[in-house]
Amino acid sequence: MKRCHVFVLCLFSLTLVFGSSQAAQAQELIVSAAASLTDAFSDIEPAFEKAHPGVDVIMNFASSGALFRQIEQGAPADVYASANPKWMRKAVEKGFVAQDDVQVFARNSLVLATPSDNPAGVKTLADLTGPSVKSIGIGTPETVPAGQYAKGALTAKSLYATLTPKMIFGESVRQVLDYLSRGEVDCGFVYGTDAVKAGKSVRIIEEVPLEKPVTYPISVLKNSGVSDMAKAFVDFVRSDAGASLLEGRGFKRP
Repeated sequence: MKRCHVFVLCLFSLTLVFGSSQAAQAQELIVSAAASLTDAFSDIEPAFEKAHPGVDVIMNFASSGALFRQIEQGAPADVYASANPKWMRKAVEKGFVAQDDVQVFARNSLVLATPSDNPAGVKTLADLTGPSVKSIGIGTPETVPAGQYAKGALTAKSLYATLTPKMIFGESVRQVLDYLSRGEVDCGFVYGTDAVKAGKSVRIIEEVPLEKPVTYPISVLKNSGVSDMAKAFVDFVRSDAGASLLEGRGFKRP
């Protein structure tokens, strides 16, 4: 009889463990975030999971435009963090996000950078029209916010059309940073946080003046199956703890 009781208790314990495992799986949280947030959100992920035991945060990094297209095509996501307001506005317009849920959580800067040895001798934006500069890395403006910011800044100085033949387009700002780090372009436009992360392999020439600051909005998606946890993640990103982790990667508070 005692053996029977032991067996039942063991079976009950296994059921609890299995049930807990299922519950943990049910708390998967998918966060689609701009490529420039890779390091900062990779810091935030374990911090949030520690504060919310049983939650498994799954990060999906790509350009803001590519992430929007994924959401538009039905890819699962609970939180969307964009590198500029444009793609978040589109998410609101398409009904994926409620306007009242959109929050700006960080700022960044756009910089003109070169490989560390600066082979083309770039000193200012004006130098990009010279013969020594043969290739310019830039994110595809239609999908990459950093590319859109760069295009706007160059257009304001009547340089974009002139420089277009020299441009090497990247699918994300991280790809442009890779071009710079490997010396595959003479110069390029990346976020200040990315240039700092690259360390000695990249040289910052100057911060690019922008009509509007580089801001990062975040929101819970309407069709999230774990909306309460998604909101908790957004709140964590905007908390002092989240802001400190973002600042540790060079971002500024909104």
